[in-house]
Order: sequence, then structure tokens, then C-alpha cells
Amino acid sequence: MALVNCGNREDPRMAKTAKKAAKAAAPANPKRKKAAPKKAKSKSSSPTVSDTELLEYYRQMLLIRRFEEKAGQLYGMGLIGGFCHLYIGQEAVVVGMMATANKQDSVITS
Repeated sequence: MALVNCGNREDPRMAKTAKKAAKAAAPANPKRKKAAPKKAKSKSSSPTVSDTELLEYYRQMLLIRRFEEKAGQLYGMGLIGGFCHLYIGQEAVVVGMMATANKQDSVITS
């Protein structure tokens, strides 16, 4: 009988429970065909972005990253008081959001 690790001890009763759970999770008909992959949308519906725009998005992301790194450094040195929640790794979120935003769109930050 297989033993299953339960925290700091091994319990042979848990092996039976694990086998039952595995059977229940197994598909009812394993020979069932998979659905065909969806076809990609036509290229005419996809947005077009110029190389100049892509470079501008990259420049904005890089500027935000450098600012965040400097803010983190100054906070670590004690030169910025209060709480400092950094946005490092999330630069593309705001750049992409603002690239697709319209004038009438509202932006709320938290």
C-alpha cells in the first residue's frame, strides 16, 4: 500500500483517499476528441502600431522603471518619508492602458 505524506507523518489511509480523488478527477471518456483550435481573427481587425509608437511606449516604460528604481533607492536611504509602494514590473499596464484610452475615459488610481 502506498503511503501519502500528511504533514509530518505518513498515513496509509490517506493513500486510499488520494486514489479515490484521482479516479473522480479522471475524465469519463479518455478517448474523447479534443476541440479544434479556434482560428485566429483576420488581420484586418487587428490594430496597427507603427515602429515609432512602439519605441515611444518602450521609452515611457523605461522612464517609469527608472523613476521607480530611484524612488525605491531614496526611500531606502530615508530621504522619502511615509510609505513607498513601488510599481516596478507593472509599467506595461499603465502604458498600454493610456495608449488605448480615449479623452472621455476616466482613470482612477489606488
